[in-house]
Amino acid sequence: MHVSSPHAGWSTPALLRYWADVAWRTVATMDTLRERARVMREHEAAGMPPLLHFEAEQVADGRDGHPRSNYQLLRITRCGSDHLEQHVLPGAAPVLVVDPRAGHGPGIGGFRRDSEVGMALVEGHPVYFAVFDPEPVEGQTMGAVVETLARFIDLVANRHPGTEPIVYGNCQGGWAVAMALSHCNRRAGLAVLNGSPLSYWAGENDVNPLRLMGAFTGGAWLAHWVADVGAGRFDGAWLVQNFELLRPEGLWRKYDTLFANPEREHDRFLEFERWWNGFYFLGREEILVIVRELFIGNRLENGEVVIDGHCHANLARVRTPLVVFSSHGDNITPPHQALGWLQAVYPSTQALVDAGQRIVYLLHQDVGHLGIFVSADVAKREHRAILHHAAAIQALPPGLYEMCLGNKVRDGAVPAAEFVPRRVEELPFEPPGPGFEAVSRLSNQLDDLYTALVSPVVRLWATRQGAWLMEQWHPMRTSRRCWSEEVVPALGALPVARQALQAAGAEDPARSSNPWFQVERLASAATENSITAWRLLRDRWAEAAFDLLHACAAPYRVPDAHGMDRDDGGSHGAVHRVTASERSTAAVDGSSACA
Repeated sequence: MHVSSPHAGWSTPALLRYWADVAWRTVATMDTLRERARVMREHEAAGMPPLLHFEAEQVADGRDGHPRSNYQLLRITRCGSDHLEQHVLPGAAPVLVVDPRAGHGPGIGGFRRDSEVGMALVEGHPVYFAVFDPEPVEGQTMGAVVETLARFIDLVANRHPGTEPIVYGNCQGGWAVAMALSHCNRRAGLAVLNGSPLSYWAGENDVNPLRLMGAFTGGAWLAHWVADVGAGRFDGAWLVQNFELLRPEGLWRKYDTLFANPEREHDRFLEFERWWNGFYFLGREEILVIVRELFIGNRLENGEVVIDGHCHANLARVRTPLVVFSSHGDNITPPHQALGWLQAVYPSTQALVDAGQRIVYLLHQDVGHLGIFVSADVAKREHRAILHHAAAIQALPPGLYEMCLGNKVRDGAVPAAEFVPRRVEELPFEPPGPGFEAVSRLSNQLDDLYTALVSPVVRLWATRQGAWLMEQWHPMRTSRRCWSEEVVPALGALPVARQALQAAGAEDPARSSNPWFQVERLASAATENSITAWRLLRDRWAEAAFDLLHACAAPYRVPDAHGMDRDDGGSHGAVHRVTASERSTAAVDGSSACA
């Protein structure tokens, strides 16, 4: 016999039950935010150590080398009660994971058991992890970081004679690894670049508007000023804030998901926020080279970045086999920025073959930027498959391949992999327009003016005390700390109120069947869609404004009715922009071969 739900229909009891549950969820959500503030305070008081799920021992310190850096090399020794370290096989190639310095601290590659570190241990590899301190070494440069990582690669190789290490680079850690491997002809057995930007101007409308930011801020001078007023340190909270503002609907979804089911989301929310709100610092010299040479200058793919005064980071010199893992759902490093450099470095497939290099790319259809590193599903499927098939990748003949994964037949199984030959010429990435060259020139001019006329005055008056005050009042910190009972003592009563409401039966475990809750969820979805629509309008306006601002740099290229570039200067030949639907059948997608 069917028993009707007590929430069936739009009855008054269902409405009262809904409002009682809203009261409990509101208090539970506020209490979770209070706990987040406490966790953040405790993490900062502890010196913001790396948030690895695994136990580790230090092997090397970047301060002991020359040039000095704030990096350390750790060896993973234990995985709690799971004892994944027992899977390590004698003679297996070591894995070195390098996390990004993009405002947060290290640990995202070993954030949980099912992570890059965890999958490497399951596959039998000894694992090393490159971490860094919250504060840079005085005068630390990007070259110092690259040389430190190069020394770490050599050290790991020397500790495991007869094998070559597999180096994992996440996001900015990926281009640091690529630079390290191009530095003075160093080699590894395999380099895996996850969501790593190497072609910074690449992209298309509605894909990655962040690449346009330099056009609206005047270029590198702003980062220079922030580092100057920070007494020589650049606060990573600014980078994290840019990330959140890039897709505001994701910010709404994060808090709305917590409010909808605080009892289910509590632990997951706090676990992630502990890492997300640990803001690290970069040195002035380091951030300026990153912004000038990479983000705005796009000089890496041309081999123009000088690492140590005499050695260039030339991607054409990398002889380590590469795996490039990116996602169409990543608006920070879409496939354009992860793979667009190939056509600049290797003008043809034959050039890639002649160089003796093998490059494999693996595409995900929808996972976001952070999901490439933190998603347990991605770790258990894509990352484990990369490591499991590492030997097959290393044995491929020189050339370009797409790695296509089969479906898992049972839980815990490694998906089969097929390596489909591709052609560099068929990668559907257009070269960036001349507007980016104009932005780079403007950035250099303004930065030169700032360096000569303004920076000396700012640095004269900047103090560590003033920098500390700016850091404490940064919106990314104040928006978290305002939920602390140290700031608002009344918030200390939230746990009692939460328990009292729960004891009174206000929490509704069956809320999903309540029609009033369903209306709330529809309203939330409508709000998220509205934010998304606004964000799309903002990004399209930015693209249009970029074209208008720098039209003088390309007087013969105007947008047509579809937003595509059209050559009006003589040939009248249309420059085709690959659409999302066309991309699904293009070589870079490979959906037909990977189905």
